[in-house]
Amino acid sequence: MDTYWRFAHERQQVYFKRLHDPVGPWTNDPIIARYRFTNTYRAADRVSQYLIRHVQYEEGRSQNVEELFFRTLLFKIFNKIETWEYLERAVGPLCWATTSLEQMSQALDRMMAAGQAVYSAAYIMPAPKFGHVRKHANHIALLKMMMEDSLPARVANAGSLREVFDLLIPYPGLGRFLAFQYTIDLNYSAMLDFEESDLVVAGPGALDGIAKCLSDSGNLSAEEVIHMVTESQGDAFARLGLNFARLGSRPLQPIDCQNLFCEISKYARVAHPEVAGVSGRVRIKQQYRASRQVFARPFFPPRWKVELPVGDGGVPSLQLSLTL
Repeated sequence: MDTYWRFAHERQQVYFKRLHDPVGPWTNDPIIARYRFTNTYRAADRVSQYLIRHVQYEEGRSQNVEELFFRTLLFKIFNKIETWEYLERAVGPLCWATTSLEQMSQALDRMMAAGQAVYSAAYIMPAPKFGHVRKHANHIALLKMMMEDSLPARVANAGSLREVFDLLIPYPGLGRFLAFQYTIDLNYSAMLDFEESDLVVAGPGALDGIAKCLSDSGNLSAEEVIHMVTESQGDAFARLGLNFARLGSRPLQPIDCQNLFCEISKYARVAHPEVAGVSGRVRIKQQYRASRQVFARPFFPPRWKVELPVGDGGVPSLQLSLTL
């Protein structure tokens, strides 16, 4: 568990160092330097940054509830920047009111035929069964069903993150973990405004990380463990003498601590190979490679009022990459 907090601190240090120095090196930790790990805060990751900045809040994009929902879910189903940008080149600006779903599906056919991956490898994406041969055609049919069910309006009128989650989970091909992830993503947009502390769902990676960090969690559920760890962050960092740099004034949220359990599951395969989890995995597959995707100053939901200490001159817009 101490490694969990030290990893959270060091990974956040790497994030802030990269804001000042896009070249590096950024860490003396050989495991973090060699392998790919997500940021300590989920919203700071490259794909989340693209979602928030370009898909949800980009100037000129409609803030209508239907359009926000459509764009967010379309982007997150594939969870891949390259897929979003390919579609926009192929069929024009993506919006529910004017985009042909058939043309979008055909464009993805062409993308696959060219040997390009349509889906990110970040999540396991089971295909909903709507009778189409291609997985992406079934996912587009799923999104069409959601839109025609007036799901965007029902989500916008929800009274809590839990209610948003409950609205999403009955749809085929989602399951608890994906429904939770989409709930968090929708909550980044202007259509919702709930505290992230209201809901967490543990994914398979987090379950493995919890098993490695806690030899006995008693009768607590995985979600209760995550909430308990989230609430203990201040004391844990102080006990270990770590001056944790928050994202603005935001402490780690349950979604962040859930992700950290996923990352410590991987990190421990090298740092603590003698500690068994529940997944049976013994090596880290993804090594770190510098990303070519470039962002300007980090951008978060405006209502968060996040101001990062990136120096008087800000972040060099032509050099900064937020991926590690």
